[in-house]
Amino acid sequence: MRISIMGTGGVGGYFGGRLSAASHDVNFIARGRHLEALRSNGLTLKSANGDLHLSSISVTDNPSTIGPVDYVLFTVKRFDTEPAAEMCKPMIGPETTVITVQNGMDAENTLRGILGEDKVMDGAAYITNAAVIGPGVVGHSGSLARLVFGEADGSRSARGEGFLNACLDAGISAELTSDIARELWAKFALLAAFSAVGTATRKSIGPIRSEPVTRKLMRDGLEEAVAVARAKGVDLGESYVTQQMEFGDRIPEQTKPSMLIDLERGNRLELEWMSGALTRIAQEVEVPTPVHSTLYAVLKLHANGPN
Repeated sequence: MRISIMGTGGVGGYFGGRLSAASHDVNFIARGRHLEALRSNGLTLKSANGDLHLSSISVTDNPSTIGPVDYVLFTVKRFDTEPAAEMCKPMIGPETTVITVQNGMDAENTLRGILGEDKVMDGAAYITNAAVIGPGVVGHSGSLARLVFGEADGSRSARGEGFLNACLDAGISAELTSDIARELWAKFALLAAFSAVGTATRKSIGPIRSEPVTRKLMRDGLEEAVAVARAKGVDLGESYVTQQMEFGDRIPEQTKPSMLIDLERGNRLELEWMSGALTRIAQEVEVPTPVHSTLYAVLKLHANGPN
């Protein structure tokens, strides 16, 4: 099976590395020093789920050299969506499926507008502290590393089954869901709250969950997102907030949201696609979101990196 990884950062590097180690024909798209290191030394993955070194991989910054593939796993940051989607075009053949596992909401609609309505499958990645920790090296702390994806109409398609089987063959925890809309909101609600609270406080989950004031802030942020989802016709269930808080109690205390990692590195933030997007959607459906509105304002001046 031919698979391309559009964006060989923490998420793309982890899942692409696992797929490549399982003998799938994986092509990585990267840039800069990371690209040069991948070309020279291959991909190194340091993970609690098992370290991995692929001494020789197919990697490029020019997708036109790859040609059509079966699947593109689309993992770039949200602010790179449009140019990265345009770069994908040479890899799109009659049977190609692009699976986006980006953060935030509505990335799939942007991709459909550029690549074609029938080419895109919605997805979500759950992975703790996956990041490029050096050129050619991807780090992953904690054991959580899971992919969920599915057709927008809820059908169980052959292309969905094909990618599911590829993931399972590679030892990746994966699920083909019949309710991807709910899955996307479930991830978005959690990630938006954790990203905003963690980045605003500059803290990992350990201190946040241990301090009653920040723990309540996290819970309030979750409840706001649940209310917005409900107004949009997606019911996350009465136990959702409690379940997510319990999940936060189980993950390693050093777990940080990727947005905080970006802030610490002086990178651009995905703020507009997290609390920013939630507050905009909330205004459309007339749901108050004081936590996300405030944290969005607190972080806004950091969104484009150091000034």
